[in-house]
Amino acid sequence: MKKIIFAAIAAISLASCGVNYEKSPSGLVYKIFPGKGGDSIKAGYYIKYDVQFYLTGRTGKQDSLLNPPSVMPQYLQVDTSKRAEYSFMEIMPKLKAGDSAVAILNVDTLKNRHVNLDSTVFTKGSSIECRLKVFKSFKEEKDVMADYEKESKAEEAREVKVVEDYLASKNLKGIKTKNGAYVVLDNPGDASLKADSGKIASVKYKGYLMSDNSKVFDTNMDSSKGHTEPYDVPVGRHGVIQGWDEALPYFGKGGTGKIYIPAFLAYGPQGNGPDLPPNANLIFDIQIVDVKDAPSVQERDPRQMIPGHR
Repeated sequence: MKKIIFAAIAAISLASCGVNYEKSPSGLVYKIFPGKGGDSIKAGYYIKYDVQFYLTGRTGKQDSLLNPPSVMPQYLQVDTSKRAEYSFMEIMPKLKAGDSAVAILNVDTLKNRHVNLDSTVFTKGSSIECRLKVFKSFKEEKDVMADYEKESKAEEAREVKVVEDYLASKNLKGIKTKNGAYVVLDNPGDASLKADSGKIASVKYKGYLMSDNSKVFDTNMDSSKGHTEPYDVPVGRHGVIQGWDEALPYFGKGGTGKIYIPAFLAYGPQGNGPDLPPNANLIFDIQIVDVKDAPSVQERDPRQMIPGHR
């Protein structure tokens, strides 16, 4: 799906050069590139689509992509009310599944419509170019959910394959957890003191991106990130990302090794701040300093208890 999305956006970019645009009742400038005559799109329907936003027309500056490329399609209910004016949603009923479109939003017009935009970025005379591709339309929400589940499972399988390919490229053999993280043990540690569910594991760690091992987003193995105390994890209490909950029980006290985590068992499509982009597969160096019984505690939001984001 990722390749399809990128190919569709590239085709729109090429096709939009030197074409005649139309204008909607609100003044939105747009151009539709018909597909192969798919299903119609009406108000209240749902669409499976992808859109990329480019900031264009700034004096002395190149066009720039405003939203990160998506590996998953997006889903949205079609809205033709007044609030859809001067957005790509306004032209949606003119499209069919399989169509592509370009819509150009003038920054000055958006500001006149009281849209709050940073004037240091969205300068006078610039525009936001929306490059849109509609893959499918649905009448019923249940069909949307079924399609989303299918796409999610395919993306999860792809992410696990990326992790497996990475391990193979490094000639590493890991232990696969229940849902697809991998553990490579250097030292399994004390088998009688496993960091299992119901225990608190005191962990030293270093986390970095699988795509770029030089990008350490957090660590307590040295003082580079401002903290060196072991991180106490109530294992199995959903206080950390799922990849940790699944992988830590393979370590005993004193154990060391690495955890390789596909994005869906980490921070997924939302990412987590500037150092953790969407859909990032992660690696953690792990050292289990201690293992002890956990007191009864209330479960907390894992995004509030994750290493480096406490």
